[in-house]
Amino acid sequence: MYLGIDLGTSAVKTVLVDHEQRVVASRSRPLTVASPHHGYSEQDPGQWIDATFATLDALKADHPRELAAVDGIGLSGQMHGATLLDANFKPLRPCILWNDGRSATECAELEQRWPALRATTGNKAMPGFTAPKLLWVAKHEPEIFAATKLVLLPKAYLRLVLSGEAIEDVSDASGSLWLDVARRDWSDEGLAATGLSRSQMPRLVEGCAPAARLRSELALRWGMTKRPVIAGGAGDNPAGAIGIGAIRPGAAFVSLGTSGALLAPTDAIAANPERAVHTFCHAVPAMWIQAGAILSAGASLAWIARLLGASEAELLEPLGLRPKAPSHVNFLPYLSGERTPHDDPEARGMLDGLSHGTDRAAIVQAVLEGVAFAISDCRDALADTGIVISQADAIGGGSRSRFWLSVLANVLNIPIHRFADGETGAAFGAARLGRLAVTGEAIEAVCTAPRRIETFEPEPALAAAYAERLPEWRKLYRRRT
Repeated sequence: MYLGIDLGTSAVKTVLVDHEQRVVASRSRPLTVASPHHGYSEQDPGQWIDATFATLDALKADHPRELAAVDGIGLSGQMHGATLLDANFKPLRPCILWNDGRSATECAELEQRWPALRATTGNKAMPGFTAPKLLWVAKHEPEIFAATKLVLLPKAYLRLVLSGEAIEDVSDASGSLWLDVARRDWSDEGLAATGLSRSQMPRLVEGCAPAARLRSELALRWGMTKRPVIAGGAGDNPAGAIGIGAIRPGAAFVSLGTSGALLAPTDAIAANPERAVHTFCHAVPAMWIQAGAILSAGASLAWIARLLGASEAELLEPLGLRPKAPSHVNFLPYLSGERTPHDDPEARGMLDGLSHGTDRAAIVQAVLEGVAFAISDCRDALADTGIVISQADAIGGGSRSRFWLSVLANVLNIPIHRFADGETGAAFGAARLGRLAVTGEAIEAVCTAPRRIETFEPEPALAAAYAERLPEWRKLYRRRT
């Protein structure tokens, strides 16, 4: 048996997977995000531990025999978060999250301090990444910076609690802006540019490699017969790629989680930092992932649900299975800024085209379409690197919505495929990495593609209507700037 634990932004999801790669059980616990000031996004690391332990306690109560037989554990997690620890490995402040926009000034400073940043990391300095956050802390919270003995990404902090060891995988480390992505190692020059050194960084491993073992007292708590191996694991999107077998070039996929992304595995780096394309190491050796990222995908739907006082399901149900035409309303999903292609932490959302005849369904449809249009910007930025996407698989919570996937297929004008359990992709991918760390099997033998249960084909007339609407939608950003 294998465990996959996905430390997301809105929840921790844990899946229990057997040797036939069947999900035996899954449990999740919600997380909350704090925004103490405009553009800030923080989370208490203690929440991650409480939520993770709660999922495992629940699995022990309901599936004690299966949990006892766990051999390997894989971790996936939200990327980029700055978790600062003191000499006793205790958090010094709340974690600054991936969608925090406070460090725009520090991004410019970092690029000036380290002229080789883009060539080394394959990325441009953006507020979401970890390194600029440390410059902000050094400037605005100098006593905390001085006390920082270890900087960890969220899932590495979880692993520290589970195992007692500070270890990170190269895919998650790619999102720190301290990693030389070609060498798959920390850049001493990059660390020095933020006043840090290797001594404050975790040890690096590949995602499918064994990294540590579960603490004895935790194995006892959950009734495990041995101390399971903990794999290197992966950032959430690389873990999602592992979950759907996207381990070779040509296997593009779209992630509709709290954030959104369009991703393509590559066997060579195809960086485009000028258009805010992300370059990350994959969770398997000698592979990379090129990605366009948007900050508010599922978060946009959650926002409109809160605003209208309804559940997401209540908003989606009246829309049916497919759009008949584009909504007459336009929505700009930049609720917390945007990454690809604008790299603009100050960008904000917009509803445009409202009238007395606008109803709830038109607004909800516009929100889904706005996210799809933003992903089309990611597609175009990837195309500039030579990556042409002709079809894509869908993962994340948004992949449960047939209507949304139909919109996406027509906006992108490509087939979009759906899996039975696409929303658990990252946790399932983490479980696969846990298995590989234990067995040493061939990656291709384990990371196979699950069965697609549905394909959403673009409809020529509808795709043409969205193509006509796209330039109008793009004017919204130019209008507000």
